[in-house]
Amino acid sequence: MRPLPDLSIRQLEYLVAVAEEPTWAAAAEQVGVSASALSQGLAELERRLGVTLFDREGRRRPVRDAVAPAVAHARQVLALTGDLAQWSDRVRTGRSGRLRLGMIDAAAVVHYPEQLQMFRAEHPEAELLLRVSPSAQLLDSLVSGDLDLVICVDPAEPLPGIETESLRSENLAVYGPPGERIGATTTWGPWVLFPAGSHTRSIIVERLAQLGAPLDVVAESHQPEVLREMVHLGTGWTVLPTSQGEHGDRPLTGGRQLTTRQLILATRRGSVHDPVVDELAESLRQAST
Repeated sequence: MRPLPDLSIRQLEYLVAVAEEPTWAAAAEQVGVSASALSQGLAELERRLGVTLFDREGRRRPVRDAVAPAVAHARQVLALTGDLAQWSDRVRTGRSGRLRLGMIDAAAVVHYPEQLQMFRAEHPEAELLLRVSPSAQLLDSLVSGDLDLVICVDPAEPLPGIETESLRSENLAVYGPPGERIGATTTWGPWVLFPAGSHTRSIIVERLAQLGAPLDVVAESHQPEVLREMVHLGTGWTVLPTSQGEHGDRPLTGGRQLTTRQLILATRRGSVHDPVVDELAESLRQAST
């Protein structure tokens, strides 16, 4: 068996930077080194791995497609190393916990606002940072180590290094413009939907295809209230969680259930958690049951 290569965290940081930034100059700036230092560090990483990491396209040196597993591994190592650094800092300084939580809007506004309010009241010493974004962005931030805990829509494919557990199921319903009757037929549309790439959009499109419903998308938005307003204006039909379609300002009525989506709790596998992270996770589990 070949001995393990002697890699540094800094070299892995360089690899992730050049994979994420548009140019090597931008990557060097992002990690705070000169372009020559970045180039030397990556050349040494290639030497130690014994694998060519970059293609040469004129003056550009993009990361090779075949190197995607190495980039994913580097992201995971950096995230877990960051968790360890934060844990050691808390132990050394005696600081209270810090929790970086990511939620989709339905989780933050509809399902768990009371749990967040209660957690803040019971842990005034803990720093709770909340980010509300679409599922794909939240999971990407979890993988990179920018978030500790995420509640989002279950992705179609599992992500390396991420553990998930189901929290609750949400009904997704079809809503039509004023005067439109949602009958048993599927001559619905045109559509105003969540953007392409959205986990919920993928669920909706798959179900509409199963029913043979045409998919003519005329407008997109991540914001349910915007989609509701477009329906009221007669721009098109939509599919929303009933918790968002039938509540809030100017709710929709007369919806027909189309399918469901699953909300999950996601964490990094092997992470050194702050106890407050585990406590909030348990509170969210209990609220979901």
